[in-house]
Amino acid sequence: DVQLVESGGGSVQPGGSLRLSCTGSGFIFVSAVEWFRQVDGHTCELASRINPDGTTYYTDSFKGRFTISQDNAKNTVFLQVDNLKPEDTAVYYCTPKDTPAGARMRPMCGGFGIWGQGTQVTVS
Repeated sequence: DVQLVESGGGSVQPGGSLRLSCTGSGFIFVSAVEWFRQVDGHTCELASRINPDGTTYYTDSFKGRFTISQDNAKNTVFLQVDNLKPEDTAVYYCTPKDTPAGARMRPMCGGFGIWGQGTQVTVS
């Protein structure tokens, strides 16, 4: 099965850190991978993107505290979040720009592709 699994979320106090993971199974990440977060079940924000050559992009409001990285051996993309704030509370999702063959696609965050179940981050 082609699947995407996000993990690493949790409940933390302000100032804490989390490392979110996005692991693909049944396929290999060959395109850019993006991390989004969704607040209140519908409002999405693009946090960051990592390209196949390792270059990265951050939306302005995510610069400084968020760090995206990739471990090709583990087929996993990470999002390190430091100095967490209450406004970071959201469900975090990842998605590859190119949908792998055989993936079950669904609409999400203004796109249509493969998405995992998300990982909840709660800061309070």
